[in-house]
Amino acid sequence: MNPLHHIDAALQEIDDEVQMILMNIKLSLNDKDALMLPIVRYKKVLAQTKEDLEYLIANPPVQEGGCGMAKHRKD
Repeated sequence: MNPLHHIDAALQEIDDEVQMILMNIKLSLNDKDALMLPIVRYKKVLAQTKEDLEYLIANPPVQEGGCGMAKHRKD
């Protein structure tokens, strides 16, 4: 499973949906704004998620010495 592939596909679907709304001449500008606002917010969240995943793939977290609780253990 490649999550980046799925995010890219979702972003493309959002772009297509926005284009359909923009090209609809029957809708007023206010209606277009109302329809696109939640879509644009969703796109922003997906774009940030993609950016975060790309960063984590390029820079995986490193665990040194096991879990953090081991630091507080008295042996």
